[in-house]
Amino acid sequence: MAKVYDTKDHPFELRHEVKRLNTRLDDIATALEKSDFKDIIENYTNPKKRIITNFTAGLSRGLGLTVGTAIVLALLGWIISWFVDLPLIGQYIGDLQNYIDSYKQH
Repeated sequence: MAKVYDTKDHPFELRHEVKRLNTRLDDIATALEKSDFKDIIENYTNPKKRIITNFTAGLSRGLGLTVGTAIVLALLGWIISWFVDLPLIGQYIGDLQNYIDSYKQH
């Protein structure tokens, strides 16, 4: 059972305890404001907003993946083009290029 304080017996201790609790409550309120807790709760309680957010995030990821893959493949093709003049690798790439060209004509 919690100890009950009489304010007449311990006025200083109670004031000190209330001040400490108020400080902790202020710290908690500040932390909640910084974490945008209200926005998080609103996002999870509003299905329409959650769907729109997830759809937008999916589009962004898909676009980023596509652009990133195109850049990496272009760089890889550019680097491989340096090796066309090498005897063994150049022969293989030339054969591959001829195969692709013949496939395009059909």
